Amino acid sequence: MNLPNKLTILRIILSFVCIGFILQDNLSSLIIALILFGLASLTDFFDGYIARKRNLISDLGKILDPIADKILIIGVFCAFIELGIVNSWMVILIMLREFIITGLRLYGLNKGIVLEAKKFGKHKTVSQVVGIFVIFFAVIFSKTIPESAIVPFLYEKIIPLIMGYIVIITVFSGVYYFWVNRKAIRTF
Repeated sequence: MNLPNKLTILRIILSFVCIGFILQDNLSSLIIALILFGLASLTDFFDGYIARKRNLISDLGKILDPIADKILIIGVFCAFIELGIVNSWMVILIMLREFIITGLRLYGLNKGIVLEAKKFGKHKTVSQVVGIFVIFFAVIFSKTIPESAIVPFLYEKIIPLIMGYIVIITVFSGVYYFWVNRKAIRTF
């Protein structure tokens, strides 16, 4: 197994550990979860970078990498649902897009057809990761200074605004993905 694939597997492991710490829902566990999320996000960058730079792109990596991404992002969002931080309908839309597009990509790979993630897909991923970081900081702040007047503003305005943006970008990138790859998808 090559280094990029090992980093991808590490991301999956870090994802589950991160989710476990989120669900403990105390200040120290959330700080640890934030650090783990940051490390897992870095593995996403480095596995792709190393695979391209060293020409280590593999079939296993093509399958495992998007699955690892979904485990990390969707897992963290589901943990946030469990704590009542984000709305479930928003995460359901994100999950629906992710599962449909990932399923199409994997099916295409099986048929020897590569369906490319375009710039909106990259922007979607970045917005999800940055959004999760902001949500972490808001939750950690609320645990640090729970009586602050800013806390309701964070939970009632900032987090819903961030999630709304993420949902819009996620859904739009899914529609765009279908449009750009429509000819290849028709061959399925």
